[in-house]
Amino acid sequence: MASVMDQATTEEARTLVHYEARDGVAILTLDDPPANTYTYEMMRQLDAAILRARMDEAVHVIVVTGAGEKFFCAGANIAMLNSVTPHFKYYFCLHANETLNRFEQTPKLVIAALNGHTVGGGLEIAMAADLRIARKGAGKIGLPEINLGVLPGTGGTQRLTRLVGKSKAIELMVTGRTFDFEEAQALGIVGDVVEAASRDDFLEKVLDYARRFTPPNAAAKAVGNIKRSVQTGGELPLQDALAVERELQQLLFQSQDAKEGLAAYVEKRKPQFRAQ
Repeated sequence: MASVMDQATTEEARTLVHYEARDGVAILTLDDPPANTYTYEMMRQLDAAILRARMDEAVHVIVVTGAGEKFFCAGANIAMLNSVTPHFKYYFCLHANETLNRFEQTPKLVIAALNGHTVGGGLEIAMAADLRIARKGAGKIGLPEINLGVLPGTGGTQRLTRLVGKSKAIELMVTGRTFDFEEAQALGIVGDVVEAASRDDFLEKVLDYARRFTPPNAAAKAVGNIKRSVQTGGELPLQDALAVERELQQLLFQSQDAKEGLAAYVEKRKPQFRAQ
């Protein structure tokens, strides 16, 4: 166990998740070469970055991506997992689940920018985002945990099932095969596949898209409440989900952006939203 603590102390001195906010968008970059695999410390930093973006009133959209040209994230650090106790593994997975739940529970749009290979826990991180955009030809995607004798334990069995259905999810996980982003798009795992000359070019294209959901272009509170209604309501019986929808709508009716949107429609002009 001492080796685990030594590793954590070393990692605490490193920045494994970079945080940058600009133009209403927070960019969270996973950075642990060569494959951006995550450890407990990276998940702690990701958790803190999500909370930072959540609390920042100037941030309306969160983009999560990977450093470098080759990997978004290749999942959990296998060498780390091989060196720790079952007790540590359990709480490591529990915290990772809690961290990814924060993405879903934050009422701001989360976009995963898949700049490279997105496998194992990397895909699990991406599936916790609201939207996934991939760089064409940049890598493979899939959940190959079966090859390690384990299952996708950071939400993979549940989120993949909700995206593609039970039968297809089981097939993809028990075969453990990886596939290109175009097939992932056809399955509904990835929303869009974008041509880009480099990782930086790709990220700029994703940021251009993300800014469509920030003021003055969009009513950010409405975007957030749509997300909350889907994420919460999707897990509830219909009548309870409709009640959630009504309450969120009522909150929006009281907002300045709703007044601006309705007035702009009547006056036949483009609305100027302010996230108020």
